[in-house]
Amino acid sequence: MRPSPEPLHENADASGPEALLHDRHLRQPPGHHFRDFDATVEPQLRHHRKRAVRRSRRAALLSEDRFDAPDEIGGEAELVEELRPIVQRFDMDLAIRDARRRPKVLIMVSKIGHCLNDLLYRHSIGALPVDIVGIGSNHDTFRPLVERNGIPFFRLEVGPGCKEQAEAALLDFIRANDVELVVLARYMQVLSEAFCARMAGRIINIHHSFLPSFKGAKPYHQAHERGVKLIGATAHYVTEDLDEGPIIEQEVSRVEHSMTPDDLVAIGRDVESVVLARAVRLHIEMRTMVYDRRVIVFR
Repeated sequence: MRPSPEPLHENADASGPEALLHDRHLRQPPGHHFRDFDATVEPQLRHHRKRAVRRSRRAALLSEDRFDAPDEIGGEAELVEELRPIVQRFDMDLAIRDARRRPKVLIMVSKIGHCLNDLLYRHSIGALPVDIVGIGSNHDTFRPLVERNGIPFFRLEVGPGCKEQAEAALLDFIRANDVELVVLARYMQVLSEAFCARMAGRIINIHHSFLPSFKGAKPYHQAHERGVKLIGATAHYVTEDLDEGPIIEQEVSRVEHSMTPDDLVAIGRDVESVVLARAVRLHIEMRTMVYDRRVIVFR
């Protein structure tokens, strides 16, 4: 059995004594068919159900299932153990999480704050059901804002010769606070390959262009020079390859020749904020699954 990637807990309301659990499967061809899999798994789960809330999507060899479970199920670990023979039979990757738990999130930011402000606002009104355990930055620009929101703020020194120590401190914070997702809300520092590999599938970045176009500095100015008719933003998982990680969400906005680069930047701020928030929400609801070099999104 291949080890499952460390998944996040999904947050959702549960009615009565049931806990909404979430599982995701990846199995290998050949030799098994989806109907064989369903015929095996369904009876195993049926006796746990009081009310089925199943929404399943299939893409290649992937599936998502949601179901209610009574309290006597004993928790995630017990159900995983009960399903172990099926996991082994179908050579699956299986992740099951209680949807009532709010994932612990760390936000990183530099000196551009529109994405941070948007996430904080959504969090304050309950539209982003996570526990923000801290906000880190290589600048003090947003310390007052963060502390007004009652969230711990910490400064990372990432100057020449300090990067390794800064990432070690960041990992210490992640371990100490059981951080399940790191959100780069316009954090303008390149993370090391070792850090990215260690946190694979657990870091989301917002890129201020519609990938793969206009990488690097001043993408909106590049777009203006080329006379583009659409600008956009891309949220993706961070990998060792800069801005090449699997894409979670994208959005575009139409622009025209009369607009200045500053106009494009202003439009881009709005698009970036929306795209990052969508991507974070999809991830915490366990609606994303990395498959090869792309992300399968369960709508």
